[in-house]
Amino acid sequence: MDLKQYNLVLFYDSIDKLDLKIDDNQISQFMDYYELLIEWNSFMNLTAITEFEEVCMKHFIDSISLCKAVDCANNLSVIDVGTGAGFPGIPLKIAFPELKITLLDSLGKRVRFLNEVIGRLGLENIEAIHGRAEDFAKPDLLREKFDLCVSRAVANLSTLSEYCLPYVKVDGFFISYKSGKISDEMQAAQRAIELLGGAIDSQKEFILPGSDICRILMKIKKIKETPKKYPRKAGLPSKEPLSL
Repeated sequence: MDLKQYNLVLFYDSIDKLDLKIDDNQISQFMDYYELLIEWNSFMNLTAITEFEEVCMKHFIDSISLCKAVDCANNLSVIDVGTGAGFPGIPLKIAFPELKITLLDSLGKRVRFLNEVIGRLGLENIEAIHGRAEDFAKPDLLREKFDLCVSRAVANLSTLSEYCLPYVKVDGFFISYKSGKISDEMQAAQRAIELLGGAIDSQKEFILPGSDICRILMKIKKIKETPKKYPRKAGLPSKEPLSL
C-alpha cells in the first residue's frame, strides 16, 4: 500500500503522544482496516464516522488509548464485548500484536465483516464470535476466562458491568470507554459492580487528540467471582439495571 495517499501527520503525532512505537506494517494494517470499513459501510451500517482523520482519531487512537489505563505490552487475554465494527479490539490487536483477543457481537453480518478484516490483515490469535453477551458468559463457555474485558458499547455502567464482569478472571479488569462527566453514572453503578464481584479501581481522563472530546477509561477490578445468577437473561441488564 502507498501510505503517501493519506495525510498521517495527526495520526503519527497522536501515536507519539501515547508513547507508542508503530512500524510501517502496522500503519498499513490500519489503512487496510480503514478501507475495508468504508467499503463495507457502503452496504451495511458499521459507523457514522467515515472521514479519514476522524476515523483515525475517534476510532483508532481512541481504541488504543487503553494503554493509558493498562500495560498492553503484556501477553493478556482480552474480550471486546459488543465490538460492533471491531472497536476497540482490532486497533488494539494491530497496535499490540501480543494480545490474545476475542471479539463478541450479536449481529452476524458484523461478525462476517470482522472475519474479513482479520483475514485481510493477516491477524493471528484473534477470533470473532457471533452471540449475545448474556449467553457466552455461561460457565461452560467463556465465563471468567479473560485477564481483561473492554467495551466501547453505549450503555450505562451498571448494564455494561453486568454484561462484562462475568467474563473477567479474579484479579483481572473490566475497562469501559466513557465520554464526558460520569460521576452520577458511576455512583449509580456502585451497587451493581459490588454485586458482580467488582470494585472501582481508577479512572483515566483525557482529551482525545485533535478534538475537544473528553474521554474516560473507567477501570474496574474483579475482586471475587461473579455470582452464578449474573448476567440475567437476555434483555434484563439493559431494561432493569442492577443499580435501580
